[in-house]
Amino acid sequence: MGAIATRIHDEVTSWDGVEANSHRFEGVEFMMGRIEIGHIHGDKLADLPFPKKVRDELIESGRAQPHHVLPESGWVSRLIKSESEVDEVIALFRLNYDRIAARRTKQG
Repeated sequence: MGAIATRIHDEVTSWDGVEANSHRFEGVEFMMGRIEIGHIHGDKLADLPFPKKVRDELIESGRAQPHHVLPESGWVSRLIKSESEVDEVIALFRLNYDRIAARRTKQG
């Protein structure tokens, strides 16, 4: 794992209930129980699932792009061009983490 992926991995796995596993298309996926909050492909790309409304807002604001393989889905992609973008990538993971955690709190 490169420096960027390591930094993202270390931050995201420090959050309560998050585990990292190998992703089926290479890379590392971050899970809260059975729910994936997103995954990274090395130091270059992050993919995260969101409800379509949130996905549309993220794309419109320029924080993410449509998913590189499934552009019409709720998934977004975020290219990581340099170290300076890591905080924003982590913020996207945190947005999804907080959304899922809030949903779990409401359920029970």
